[in-house]
Amino acid sequence: MNNKRYIVETALAGLFFYLGNKLSQSWRLAPGNGFGLKFLNLETGSARAFNNPLPGLDMADLLAGAAAVLFLFAAVTVKKMNAKKFRLGEEYGSARWGTRKDIMPYMDKDFKKNIILTKTESLMLNGRPEDPKYARNKNVLVIGGSGSGKTRFFVEPNIMQMHSSYIVTDPNS
Repeated sequence: MNNKRYIVETALAGLFFYLGNKLSQSWRLAPGNGFGLKFLNLETGSARAFNNPLPGLDMADLLAGAAAVLFLFAAVTVKKMNAKKFRLGEEYGSARWGTRKDIMPYMDKDFKKNIILTKTESLMLNGRPEDPKYARNKNVLVIGGSGSGKTRFFVEPNIMQMHSSYIVTDPNS
């Protein structure tokens, strides 16, 4: 932890301790017995408590100061836990088109051991690649309108590879 942050956190904790201590001292010194009378006379108790700038040494005052510091610590902890992870400067427009380098880990070096997806992209058939994070499902669903080239440009080239089993339904051929 750097020194500036440590100094700020310590000063803030000291301020919370002091204010919690003085609030407890004000309540204790306010005239009256019940909650209502003490609440109405809290201004008088505050004036008496702040006449002496030093913190109160009564056990209740010290505990109230410690409780205020614990409250501060809890609030900061909850705030840090719920903090969202922002990528500053990249909130808008951080997407990009993939490159050949991006697809390379998903392709087998031997061209015949790949499912052909496009002219330059393919997907390895190996179910257990060297790095498990590159393992993908090998099922492919091809959907397109009549005459869009599903059979000619996807199905036939992959069948001609003769590297796996296929179930092909093509009602127009």
